Amino acid sequence: MNGEQRRKQLLSLLAGSKTPIAGSVLARQLQVSRQVIVQDIALLRANGADILSASRGYLMLQAAKETSRVFKVLHSDAQTEEELTMIVDMGGKVRDVFIYHKVYGIVRADMRINSRKDVQDFMQRILSGKSWLLKNTTSGYHYHTIFAEDVQTLDEIQQALLQKGMLAPLQEDEPVDFWSQAGT
Repeated sequence: MNGEQRRKQLLSLLAGSKTPIAGSVLARQLQVSRQVIVQDIALLRANGADILSASRGYLMLQAAKETSRVFKVLHSDAQTEEELTMIVDMGGKVRDVFIYHKVYGIVRADMRINSRKDVQDFMQRILSGKSWLLKNTTSGYHYHTIFAEDVQTLDEIQQALLQKGMLAPLQEDEPVDFWSQAGT
């Protein structure tokens, strides 16, 4: 199989998966080294493929029509699972978490939490004690980009966060009015 054929096969594997696929798994399936996979991914991206590198592997972003909104939230560590579960139960997908640090600026991490299982996996990794929540760098304040099928779902999530006391107000020194950035 030549490089072009391999990259077509790689695209097919990624397009057929709803969860990230590790580079080592792709390398085994295509009988090449992991480095070849990294190079192929770079070439595919350069040609317009929307491939995300996540902590658990590569994921092809689907072209589904969704809308998004950024929410600024504040809650305790103990409420993290409640927050994430509530969002996915209402039809939301947690794309990322980011903080606005007054020295470093915006620090962002992909999350890709789309289901209760994803929430459980995330919480298990956090509770292992090897890392802590990014929100703790900024006294608990953090942001999530949430995707949903429609604006109504995002409105319902926003209302639920407000009712739980987890929605945080923007401050004057924050760089962008995230509330007005609905839709993607």
